[in-house]
Amino acid sequence: MKPQLFSQLALVFLFLLTVASCKQVVPEKETRIQLTQKEELGKLLFFEKSLSSPEGQDCSDCHKPERGFADPESGLPVSKGIVDGRYGNRNDMPVAYASFIPPLHKDTVEDIWVGGLFWDGRANTLEEQAMGPPLNPLEMANPDTLSIQIKLQALEYADRFHSVYGKGALDDPGKAFQHMADAIAAYERSWEFNRFDSKYDHFLRGEAELSEQELRGMAFFVSESKGNCVACHPSTPSADGTPPLFTDFTYDNLGVPRNPENPYYSLSEDLNPEGFDFIDPGLAETVNDPAQKGKFRVPTLRNVAITSPYMHNGIFKSLYEVVAFYNTRDLGPWPPPEVPENVNFEELGDLKLSNQEIEDIVAFLETLTDGWTGELP
Repeated sequence: MKPQLFSQLALVFLFLLTVASCKQVVPEKETRIQLTQKEELGKLLFFEKSLSSPEGQDCSDCHKPERGFADPESGLPVSKGIVDGRYGNRNDMPVAYASFIPPLHKDTVEDIWVGGLFWDGRANTLEEQAMGPPLNPLEMANPDTLSIQIKLQALEYADRFHSVYGKGALDDPGKAFQHMADAIAAYERSWEFNRFDSKYDHFLRGEAELSEQELRGMAFFVSESKGNCVACHPSTPSADGTPPLFTDFTYDNLGVPRNPENPYYSLSEDLNPEGFDFIDPGLAETVNDPAQKGKFRVPTLRNVAITSPYMHNGIFKSLYEVVAFYNTRDLGPWPPPEVPENVNFEELGDLKLSNQEIEDIVAFLETLTDGWTGELP
């Protein structure tokens, strides 16, 4: 047996021993399809196209279930708004598994920021996050909560608000808006967003086998000497039994270049005052600390194979590109970082992976897609 292959198999064996010692918590099959009244209301609102101005855009336009609740328009680096010609400044993050993201907080031991929703951690809860797009002029573009209240009152299922939140639930604009966000957040916490049914999940439960290439990719993924993806994307169940989320919720400046294809640069001055000089500050703006400039939250890798494009500005269109960038950022002719300060030079940039090893890692990442329907033993 070749020494390299033996080393890879040893890594996989040790990894499986670690997994075996962790008890995973997975919802029973019969409870997965049952939504509460609040979750059902949230689902209706998630797919409600009358809640934008003008009408026609709902949450699923940028968070399609078939795409891991990411934007189905993979040919664009950022998402379109309801108003023609308007675009967001960032690639929309998938909403699947977002319910596990903790509130933004400082880890005083490691002296790093952890948690928070959106790329920059500016929302602490799913409810806060759900309040963002409806009032964002680059997204659903409602002018105020009063306009949203009027639309909610006109819904054919408006009486469901009274069933869930009590009589008069839609009488006040602020309260109506909060109830809407609360219901959407409840739906996003349901099993439909948190399925844990990828091939990898079945593999961890002893219900599927990975191919030789997938096993090799997993070995490089967990190896500290080559790949070391687990430094930011843990692949074992949490201490409480939650299946692996493939993120540690921390922040990093990966040295990602500016994306010249980002249509946000060319928006009018009232929507983008800095024009082509715009530099995304990332976490720095949220925590008011220049030392965090250019840092963005580590995303989950669940469903990553179907949620392109990648990075906060959507610059990479394929997983191979992403891993290749991680592998040779400090060696190849890559464009300079958008933010040259704070770049992570410790865990990536020269991973010494061969082309085949990059392909192996990509093959492993493809096992993280929800809805695996392979034959089970």
